[in-house]
Amino acid sequence: MSKYLVETYYTCTFKILHKLNELNESELSKLENRNDGEVEIIDVKLNNRKTKTIGNNTKNDNQPEKQTSKDKNIASVISGEIANISDGLNNSEVKNMDTKVKLDNKGFNPRSKMPDRRKGYIQKITIGTHKVYLHTGEYDDGKVGEIFIDTHKEGELVKALMNNFAIAISLGLQYGVPLDEFVDAFIETKFEPSGEVIGNDRILNATSILDYIFRELAISYLGREDLAHTPSIHGSSKSLVGEEENNNFIKLVKDITSKGFIRSNYREKLVDLSNYKISLKSKK
Repeated sequence: MSKYLVETYYTCTFKILHKLNELNESELSKLENRNDGEVEIIDVKLNNRKTKTIGNNTKNDNQPEKQTSKDKNIASVISGEIANISDGLNNSEVKNMDTKVKLDNKGFNPRSKMPDRRKGYIQKITIGTHKVYLHTGEYDDGKVGEIFIDTHKEGELVKALMNNFAIAISLGLQYGVPLDEFVDAFIETKFEPSGEVIGNDRILNATSILDYIFRELAISYLGREDLAHTPSIHGSSKSLVGEEENNNFIKLVKDITSKGFIRSNYREKLVDLSNYKISLKSKK
């Protein structure tokens, strides 16, 4: 754990009261050297705060400067004023400050970055007269970790918004936000373009581009058949999980294919040619 030193700077306005038996130039010239004056604080304002890592300071930096008795008096009065300000805070404010400190110190989930070479698929659809291309990126285990959204013949503003929205979703997935949370948040959002969807065999219509995108992701990566408009041609693959785990061929296929592209239907999408022998003869 790194340790940090917090330096707080205050702007202090104060006055020093001295009692003189006689008022003359000689007595006035000696006031700066006298330490029997009474210090009265007029105003104390918080200026700013700075932080620095402990352990990198030089030896000279760690040595405090010598303080005169006058400086000590001023410091003690300022400390008393700060203590009074702290005492003036009620219990609820102190509790809120403690809670805020705890929240600030709470760590985030580490980011799981995508591999440089990853699997995924591209789905092209048309909603009304608008073409939308959905690109996905997957981890080695088939879990989706990023998306890209491209639109055709749209303005620069729409393209920029969709691109940055996709980046935000991708960062959330890489920091551990479950895909279910995004699906529940954006399903059935309504804005144009909307209507009939052409190009997807499982989704026939959508109330918006976001509604379509997260329906597609939910069906392909979460197996959410309740969000599809047409039944799966091959049915659910959950009954084949036990067989697939014992089949080395299926395990190999999972490592090299996109889970979202084949929607987990490994057996139906692929043909096992391991029992076939192929004779190759060179022609002379």
